[in-house]
Amino acid sequence: MGTTDFTIKPLDSSTWPAFVQLAEKHNGVWGGCWCTWFHERDADPAKVRKERLVCEGKSHAALVFDGPTAIAWCQYGRPAELPRIYHKKAYSEAVTDQPDWRITCFFVDRDYRKRGVSKVALEGALTLIAQAGGGLVESFPADAEGRKTSASFLYNSTLSLFDQLGFERKKLIGKHHWLVTKRVDPSEPSTEILLE
Repeated sequence: MGTTDFTIKPLDSSTWPAFVQLAEKHNGVWGGCWCTWFHERDADPAKVRKERLVCEGKSHAALVFDGPTAIAWCQYGRPAELPRIYHKKAYSEAVTDQPDWRITCFFVDRDYRKRGVSKVALEGALTLIAQAGGGLVESFPADAEGRKTSASFLYNSTLSLFDQLGFERKKLIGKHHWLVTKRVDPSEPSTEILLE
């Protein structure tokens, strides 16, 4: 099975059940995070907070589907939606242009890893960002070249993946994490993306 068999759909109230199924299969992901770490904190449990943000249109992700089943995601959003980032001081010193969008985390079903699904998810996120008007996109991938790295440290995928998709390296902001950016042109919206 190749990655061309997958489709991308945005995370919203209609795809929330598929997101839940994937997250619950992996015990809420990363110790029950539910992909909420980069959002503002509040008193609600992570799953409740995530559902509320999704229903309010304040949490975005490109969901990768294999048929009716969600198998991965790439979370993105406006910086105001995803204000919590690692290496904040180094980031503040490095950033020269304020981003329109921020890509903060990836997750791939354990049964689909090492098949290029993260690339499909990132391409999907960039397509959805283009459909939402485009703009400057930033992210913080890890440079994993030449070292063995636990998947838990690759929550924002790898620098080599972002290199492949044309992101520009701006500055090393952690021991292994880079600030990278790419300008995305706007495009026409579509309800479902079939990657070819």
